[in-house]
Amino acid sequence: MTLRLHHVPQARSFRILWLLHEMGEAPEIVRRSMLDGSTRRPDYLALSPAGRVPALEIDGRVLFESGAITEYLCETRAPALGRAPGDPERADWLQWLHFAETIGQHVANLTQQHIVLREDRMRSPTVMRLEARRLEKTLEVVDRAVAARDWLLPSGFSAVDVAVGYSAMTARRFVRLDPLPGVARWLDRLEARPACRAALAEDGPPEIYMRPFYEAPHD
Repeated sequence: MTLRLHHVPQARSFRILWLLHEMGEAPEIVRRSMLDGSTRRPDYLALSPAGRVPALEIDGRVLFESGAITEYLCETRAPALGRAPGDPERADWLQWLHFAETIGQHVANLTQQHIVLREDRMRSPTVMRLEARRLEKTLEVVDRAVAARDWLLPSGFSAVDVAVGYSAMTARRFVRLDPLPGVARWLDRLEARPACRAALAEDGPPEIYMRPFYEAPHD
């Protein structure tokens, strides 16, 4: 049975790499790069039309959206990490799954400003400051959720901790966690999980984020 993950280090495909480790799966990893054009080649565009990762070959087809992959894996292989229709936590599980993308969009905007746009004349200090503040506001939502419990859902760890966790791990490159102690402790718990450690070890050499923190320019 084919289970093949197309992966770029530090990219959103890490969510799926980590989730698969939580499931005890050992997929074939096809390493891609944003630097060598391998995500823009015709063979890869046939798998992921937007030329992005992840792409997961599974059950005779290809899925190329990390949220959809997460939901599909939980429905078909890891029900304990999902919350099925009818479960009292189903609505909250879905909301957190999609909130991971809300966080991720602000992270993507900051990544573009700080890293992808290589010349200062292309960057906007105003956008950097605005997006950093918006990102901080999304993390405040997470902080309130985990202030009094270990995981995002009251019943315990689930795949949404992975999805939101990856977004928060990346977000802390742009937002300091000093005023967000709940998020900081939650990330410590996540990174102590054996599956997370294994995924980090398998992630590959950094390709996107070369600095631990990217400061927004001050006025």
